[in-house]
Amino acid sequence: MVLGTTSGAGKSWLTTALCRHYARQGLKVAPFKAQNMSNNARVVPGPQGGFGEIGSAQYFQALAARVQPEVAMNPLLLKPETDTRSQVVLMGQVNEALGAMPWHGRSEAVWPAIAAAFDDLRARHDVIVIEGAGSPAEINLHASDIVNMRVARHARAQCLLVTDIDRGGAFAHLYGTWALLPPEEQALIQGFVLNRFRGDAALLAPGPRMLQELTGVPTVATLPMWWRHGLPDEDGVFDDRSRASGALRCTIAVIAYPRISNLDEFQPLKNLPGVRLVWARSPADCAGADWLVLPGSKHTSADLAWLRAQGLDRTVADHAARGGAVLGVCGGLQMLGEALLDPHGIDGNAPGLGLLPLVSQFERVKTVRPSQARLGAVAGPWSALSGLAVSGYEIHHGRTVQHPAMAAAGNGAQEPLPGLAWQNAQGNVLGVYLHGLFEDAGVLRALFGVASPTLDTVFDGLADFIEQHFEAGVLDRLIHA
Repeated sequence: MVLGTTSGAGKSWLTTALCRHYARQGLKVAPFKAQNMSNNARVVPGPQGGFGEIGSAQYFQALAARVQPEVAMNPLLLKPETDTRSQVVLMGQVNEALGAMPWHGRSEAVWPAIAAAFDDLRARHDVIVIEGAGSPAEINLHASDIVNMRVARHARAQCLLVTDIDRGGAFAHLYGTWALLPPEEQALIQGFVLNRFRGDAALLAPGPRMLQELTGVPTVATLPMWWRHGLPDEDGVFDDRSRASGALRCTIAVIAYPRISNLDEFQPLKNLPGVRLVWARSPADCAGADWLVLPGSKHTSADLAWLRAQGLDRTVADHAARGGAVLGVCGGLQMLGEALLDPHGIDGNAPGLGLLPLVSQFERVKTVRPSQARLGAVAGPWSALSGLAVSGYEIHHGRTVQHPAMAAAGNGAQEPLPGLAWQNAQGNVLGVYLHGLFEDAGVLRALFGVASPTLDTVFDGLADFIEQHFEAGVLDRLIHA
């Protein structure tokens, strides 16, 4: 199990690396995270047929482990809608009753499903690599914990505790986290990991030795800073190190509203030579962009209001009026239309940006499914996609149709993919419900003439990295203890 002293310490990518490392040993491996709080989700097979949602991190970890992702790998997913409310997804499906429960009552209600999901995975695999959440030393939450040490105790897991040394205070973080755990949980911590170290590792002495004298726990790895490993950071939107490699050919600005969802689908763009990806929160951030992208949103009407408050509505409209490329994905597609209608009180009514002659209505039933289709004729900067077979996934509450009056007046939208994609008459504004387009190698080749490094290449690079920097024998001992 990979625990962290804080959120963002490096749990997700280290778990992914361990999944690939053990899979390369010929073992049947599965990832597990009892509870994930993220608006980055993927569509995977459900327990009784059909499809459900899990956090994107566990989806990538399953691919790294070379197994089919499934809902048991992340039995509880919380998708924040506001600062005080989250949609609750249990075993892949939205559960409104759980969403209405107080937190302490909810944790006990969901624990049997979490334990059963883990036990099922353990019975079918040789190794389970578990990811914790936040810190296991949140003593105010320890009694209701269902994602850190309760899972560790249930699994009798060999635990690594990772910290981000680049933030400073790493030894205090490690010692303080260990010290706040009860003795039976301290005994599960088998090694400390220093992540994102810059400089000469010899300068760390005598810190690791002194820490081991205090805790009995050795420091088993010092991992150097590595910015461009190619795996999307689960919560890392505002990456100031998004720089194009090679000569700059295209700048893509993704509007980063507060409830942005599925941001990880843009990671392949960061890996393309000549492409610069910018996360934009102000009109100034969009200056010089060739494309403006409105991504998915977990609260479309609220994010649309935020976009207007920042003046980004005018930025998008002006860019489109100049013939600039504008792409809307899922919630972004809904924003590009004429109106958002909410008869069931799901998301909120709002006027759209009016760049596509569409109307979206929020429905009670959520659409969650993989999608494969072939695009029809696509115009403008997207014309290279014409006739292309594409694959991805849908996660949305809305249903979008052409505005009836505008269509009757001859101002309708073109539909290169009926029910999933629309574009304006000029061809420069495109809206799609399909997530994952930029993870399709054919789409990248068509639009940019090159492909991003494959996920297998990324996963193998992660495994190579930890095999180089962990102390000899540690990774084997963790699964044979």
